[in-house]
Amino acid sequence: MDVRGSRTALSIVRFSFNHEGLDVLASVLSPTMSSQPSIVSVSFEQHASGVGIEVSNPRISWRFAATNDTIANWEQTAYTLEVSRKSGSPESYHVRSSESVLVPWPSHPLRSREAAQVRIRAHGGSSAEPTEWSEWTTVECGLLNREDWTAKAITSMVKQAEGPLRPHRFRKTFTLSAAAIKQARLYITSLGVFQAYINGFPVGDHCMAPGWTSYKHRLNYETFDVSPLLITNGPNAIAVELAEGWYATRLGFHGGRRFLYGDEMALLAQLEIYSGTEKQTIVTDSTWKSHESALITSEIYDGEVYDAREEQEGWKHSSFAEESWDASRETEFPQAELVSPNAPPVRVTEIVKPVKIITTPSGKTIVDFGQNLVGRIRIPSLIKPANHTLTLIHAEVLEDQELGIRPLRVAKCTDTIISAGTEIRDWTPRFTFHGFRYVQIDGWSPQESTNPLTLDSLTAEVMHTDLKRTGWFNCSHPMINQLHENATWSMRGNFLSIPTDCPQRDERLGWTGDIQVFAPSASFLYNTAGMLGDWLKDLSAEQLVSPNAIPPFVIPNVISEELWPVFPQAIWDDVTVLLPWTLYQNYGDTDILRRQYPSMTAWIDRGVQRGPDRLWDHTLFQLGDWLDPTAPPDQPGNARTDGTLVADAYLVHVTKVLSSIASILEKAADATRYETDYLTLKKRFQRKYISPEGYLVGDTQTALSLALVFDLLDTPTQISNAGARLARLVRRAQFQVSTGFAGTPIITHALTKAGYTQLAYRMVQEKTCPSWMYPITMGATTIWERWDSMRPDGSVNPGEMTSFNHYALGSIINWLHKCVAGVSPLDPGWRRVLVKPIPGGTVTQAEAIYETVYGRLECSWEVKGGRFKMEVVVPPNSWTRVIVPGEGDGEGRWVGSGRYTFESRFDSQVDWPPKALGPPMFAFEDTFV
Repeated sequence: MDVRGSRTALSIVRFSFNHEGLDVLASVLSPTMSSQPSIVSVSFEQHASGVGIEVSNPRISWRFAATNDTIANWEQTAYTLEVSRKSGSPESYHVRSSESVLVPWPSHPLRSREAAQVRIRAHGGSSAEPTEWSEWTTVECGLLNREDWTAKAITSMVKQAEGPLRPHRFRKTFTLSAAAIKQARLYITSLGVFQAYINGFPVGDHCMAPGWTSYKHRLNYETFDVSPLLITNGPNAIAVELAEGWYATRLGFHGGRRFLYGDEMALLAQLEIYSGTEKQTIVTDSTWKSHESALITSEIYDGEVYDAREEQEGWKHSSFAEESWDASRETEFPQAELVSPNAPPVRVTEIVKPVKIITTPSGKTIVDFGQNLVGRIRIPSLIKPANHTLTLIHAEVLEDQELGIRPLRVAKCTDTIISAGTEIRDWTPRFTFHGFRYVQIDGWSPQESTNPLTLDSLTAEVMHTDLKRTGWFNCSHPMINQLHENATWSMRGNFLSIPTDCPQRDERLGWTGDIQVFAPSASFLYNTAGMLGDWLKDLSAEQLVSPNAIPPFVIPNVISEELWPVFPQAIWDDVTVLLPWTLYQNYGDTDILRRQYPSMTAWIDRGVQRGPDRLWDHTLFQLGDWLDPTAPPDQPGNARTDGTLVADAYLVHVTKVLSSIASILEKAADATRYETDYLTLKKRFQRKYISPEGYLVGDTQTALSLALVFDLLDTPTQISNAGARLARLVRRAQFQVSTGFAGTPIITHALTKAGYTQLAYRMVQEKTCPSWMYPITMGATTIWERWDSMRPDGSVNPGEMTSFNHYALGSIINWLHKCVAGVSPLDPGWRRVLVKPIPGGTVTQAEAIYETVYGRLECSWEVKGGRFKMEVVVPPNSWTRVIVPGEGDGEGRWVGSGRYTFESRFDSQVDWPPKALGPPMFAFEDTFV
């Protein structure tokens, strides 16, 4: 049935609401259904701001909000779009269409630097009047062509023989005419990371700009509006401080390697000022002055050393005397493609105050911030004698009541301040970041007679890519809420320029497997389209230069072939197909699929190392169910589930997904080829691993979960038996986690799909190690890398690979969103939504909010006294299929936009609590809250 925007659909919905004890609020069908929603935001492509966009025909999207959230069944039938350009009258375009996401640019293409303003109003619903106009929103192109760059790349006159490279400062003075400034844009990038200033004021609020990309292929540049910072009819100064960042620092584990991209930092800046009818351009060249920074070193892993004795006050201003400064040296223009990122920049997004100052048994002073976070310390005022050294050592945990630095491996994670004897104001490290909850401070204590260290002496600044928050979850179970909060904090800490595995030790790399399993959860919590879409461009660039089209394990790739050779790998390399698919499901952008399609097909056609049956070559080592809880500390890949079985299950699934993608992109021959291959591989998988009754030769929770979730079983008997076997294994494991990377994201989905939702709830609520609740009982505020990163006695896992901030195992929260709160997309972009909560366990209430690309979706429910009650808010221009617990397995009912209340008779305590299985001489007591 086509439920979209028809009177028939409304009458069917009305009928459905009045049977089997279900009711809908009368306000849904009240006269408010004739009112119109408002357009609350207009955006372009997947760009964070629309300024500096790198396409000349930017697609346009807009979101709706209902003023009273009861506008029933409102669907857009047409829209009017106005485009205002610098010259001429606004252009008006009226289009009959229900689409409001990524609609085509209607006007002629924009040119480099050109800006336009856009506003929209929509027509729809039962009213003849359109919505109110949206606010005017600006879209502005960056420098679309390489020849638009007239600046020269510059570096210091002195070339260091070895690293770390000392940060440098560059400056240029210039005078503007008396004419008023109409527009001023600074286009800037670096080989390294930079902070720019104009007349002493910082340019923008970006951190670690321009971010980390595959520098040999793509280099981000930033676009800033600097008009308010300039002085007309007088001298001006532009100043830039530059550090090595990811470009030249040591990267990778086991000591890492330096100068992977180059051994010299470089700056490229172009300031374009329009005043009156004149254009004045200030570009980096040999006329710029340079000097060593007061930062002695600044490294990603080891931290920053600031020597106040080397400071040159006033260096950011035009009045500064440059006599001691050298000329700059022009160097080779970057060979990489210069791109304006879609992703928002890294920013400080939150301030966290310390909660406790600890004196350790050895006499050390440690500040506890109460939250494991990623960022830096800020000290508003520091007064110490000349030559006094203050050090701040960052770590995530305490061990034996001392700072737990062993998990950092060889990363120092230390910031150092050397005093000049005068007050240091507003100090913070500028070009590094740390993962920490605790900071050991040497050289400043609470016992000092003057200016003692107190809880007011410093704060922590949380840093990450400033993604827009889109999803929230809450329920009646405090520890489940903490689990969700921990996963959110881990995402924040590991989404810093790229999606990393950990933010603290000598690694912090873009492991493909981690983001592949966590992407569905990440894309609910935040809008990841721009950031992950940009990262996929680096993935393609690095993958497709390989003759076999095998993606590196980390993107950008910084691991040496000797340490970790590139070889094909399921789960990790399957990110080529599954991550674009996840982004498409959440944002409805076929261009992501189209752009990544060569990467997908290259991986499946050339990258996968196949055996005679065209499944995976069984002689190839597979990481498989990485970090199975039974794996020894020094053998994280030693899992109970055979790695080849895991790889083969993924191959069948990924081939099916690729067939769907080819069909969406209207590549009929490819779609048929991959569909045929999928069916063949599925039959071979079944012959190889599945008995006629549905049991798997790999009799593990992961193997059975893969078979159930990836639809590798055919008959009802097979599905029933596999589900029952999985349930038995979960009960025999006494509800402790028995899965790693492959099984953990799907185990609760598999149980729910097989009809054992209460077992899924029971697993989530288990507190003994290994379990999701165990780290919370140990005080965790982020997701751990290992199930037992910290052991019950408070000791840190002895394995070399131990982190307390890894999001991968937090992928359980996707089940909280989809099955507990009950919201998931039926169509790409959430145009049509499924609301199907499944209450259970001791959870009596849950709610989720998700800002879809159409508007805000809300679902909240509670179970009380055998009655289930749910409230759903559906945004305008979208539809929702609602399946209420207690109704059986019916199709549910379709509703359009509006606020609805549903009630039913439902007992969430049936089969609760489930009992563990074990030898009859032992009694297994369930202990949970």
